[in-house]
Amino acid sequence: MNRLAPLLSEEIVKRARLLNTTLLSDAMGCTGSMDYKIKPVAPGMRVVGTAMTVSLRPGDNLFLHQAIYDGGEGYVLVADGKGHTANAYLGELMAGAAKAIGLEGIIIDGCVRDKETLSELGFPIFAKGFIPNGPLKDGPGELHTAISCGGVSVQPGDLIVGDEDGVIVVPKNKIEDALEKAEKKLSYEQQRMDTIAAFEEKRKQGIAGGSIEPPWLREKMKEFGL
Repeated sequence: MNRLAPLLSEEIVKRARLLNTTLLSDAMGCTGSMDYKIKPVAPGMRVVGTAMTVSLRPGDNLFLHQAIYDGGEGYVLVADGKGHTANAYLGELMAGAAKAIGLEGIIIDGCVRDKETLSELGFPIFAKGFIPNGPLKDGPGELHTAISCGGVSVQPGDLIVGDEDGVIVVPKNKIEDALEKAEKKLSYEQQRMDTIAAFEEKRKQGIAGGSIEPPWLREKMKEFGL
């Protein structure tokens, strides 16, 4: 029986695509990031979508196969591989099938293989690294339940965002708040970058004066008598 959580709305996904993992983490109080070793298998990979989950026995990918075929467009498959790195959980065949089915991407707390092919496939995969050893296919495992991946709790239906910096999990009940705060932070950062660029240009022209020191810095330093 397919027990996938409902897809997040197109509006939420559209808003999330305009943000990045650092903004979302800041919006959640500098939390939500998976283990730093879980990174895209090739530069430029980015994924946004609704979490679907699978828990795996270390080194065994039987339930990962089933999870892929349960999936579809809009979903990011998040696999708790228990941090196992002695065997690869997937390679080019499974990745190709996941792409054909329409999954948005796969996040694995473990290793994968076939690096060259995965890099060329254009399908977002985030993992801890690469190893040639293949997996077992005996199970057991669990589908579509609460898991932990890279040290972060993941519930089916959570918002998943991955980019060059790593992977962020935004719990379902915090999505709207996180998006609003991240959007405000994005606006602030864009304004700051404009201010910094203008200051640098004036400095190069020999125009002195002004400051780009952020207002909060002076207040914080007062606490230390500076």
